[in-house]
Amino acid sequence: MSTHAAARVAAPTRREQILREAARLFAERGFHGVGVDEIGAAVGISGPGLYRHFPGKDAMLAELLVGISERLLEGGRLRVSEDAARGDGSPEALLDALIEGHIDFALDDRPLITLHDRELDRLRDTDRKRVRRLQREYVEVWVGVVRALYPALAENEARVTVHAVFGLLNSTPHLARSESRPDARPGREATAALLHRLARGAFAAAAAEPA
Repeated sequence: MSTHAAARVAAPTRREQILREAARLFAERGFHGVGVDEIGAAVGISGPGLYRHFPGKDAMLAELLVGISERLLEGGRLRVSEDAARGDGSPEALLDALIEGHIDFALDDRPLITLHDRELDRLRDTDRKRVRRLQREYVEVWVGVVRALYPALAENEARVTVHAVFGLLNSTPHLARSESRPDARPGREATAALLHRLARGAFAAAAAEPA
């Protein structure tokens, strides 16, 4: 495939552009602080033109929060299945892969973390329950890998530690923008490496024998 063809394939759709800008604006100013016209202006179309893609802001919010929960779960399961298919994988390498995948999310999709923290309760009950179910399944993917690496760690302790690590990694909205800017690769790479060490340290500490 040519470079130009690859670029065309990778180009975001109009729907993806709308969701990206909606996430940014919702995170910056709150769900009720952003109008449909402003989201439209951010992607270069009229506010009413958005209704060809979404019935309203509520639908955008639901797709953002359900969508990221689905992608995280699918990514976690894919890493587990790829490790199993290789046949010579290790729980340690698989845990590293899970951590790396979540760090990519935490550094590259920070508006979605802010949205989840602030706006999850605005979802319809069915959508909110779906997000929670997907998140529980994602946690269990990690728990299985953690216990394979640290078999002496009780299941409930592994689960608590996974939640704690998610809290650590999902703290990235509090970082300065320059620390994870895509065009500031050394800064992003250093931040990612630090987060990885902290996550691994948390799991090792949980599995250590009490003093």
